[in-house]
Amino acid sequence: MAEADITDVTESDVEVREGVDGQSEKGDDLEERLVAEGEIAGDYLEELLDLLDFDGDIDLDVEGNRAIVSIDGGEDLSKLVGRKGEVLDALQELTRLAVHQKTGERSRLMLDIANWRRRRREELSALGEKVAHRVLETGDREELAPMTPFERKIVHDAVAGVEGVHSESEGVEPSRRVVVLKG
Repeated sequence: MAEADITDVTESDVEVREGVDGQSEKGDDLEERLVAEGEIAGDYLEELLDLLDFDGDIDLDVEGNRAIVSIDGGEDLSKLVGRKGEVLDALQELTRLAVHQKTGERSRLMLDIANWRRRRREELSALGEKVAHRVLETGDREELAPMTPFERKIVHDAVAGVEGVHSESEGVEPSRRVVVLKG
């Protein structure tokens, strides 16, 4: 009879992530839940596009611990982004509510329409790096225009990539802004 090699598997041996409700979820369970969220969101958004008579292709993805839903295609989609992404933010919240209604769990899904968020992320990353280098050279603190939490996070991440400077958020919503400082 062959001898079996038995190994105890502990929770530290398995990838475990924090669920949105504070409970731990194994990687496969989390991915399944996020895929399901994306599908619910996709169905909701497809109905909405049909109702508004807009054309668009819906793409579902999972990045990290959040479902990503993208709508691309028709020329009318810019109307669903709105000024400074305000309509997009509102649609994202409505979509999260639709997912919550079906699942009973809070959703952190991200909605992007016509690649607006992707382009905005690129712009803000470039801005954060540019300002960080300027502050590094001059030593003067710089305040940026008020931004949403999503936008501020992108700038903070970009500034963190430049040694010798750091960033902080100051102010109260909706006038909360990023400040870049030397040191």
